[in-house]
Amino acid sequence: MTVLHHLALPGASLAVRVTPNARRTGVERVDGVIRIAVTETPEDGRATEAARVALAKALGVAKTRLTLLRGATSRDKLFRLD
Repeated sequence: MTVLHHLALPGASLAVRVTPNARRTGVERVDGVIRIAVTETPEDGRATEAARVALAKALGVAKTRLTLLRGATSRDKLFRLD
């Protein structure tokens, strides 16, 4: 899992690309894009919540500090760090 502590600035907006049904959960930054792989299925918001938890862990912040702004049903999501 990639450590993204340097991106943990209050008020920052983080655009991510989520891949559900992955073999293992992981966060990486490829060409400036944050990619999150989660093992959860994209049903009832489970993959989105798993992505929020994984992103919070990579940033070193509490998951409650991340708010989903856009992309609840999309692979491309936008989170804000409060």
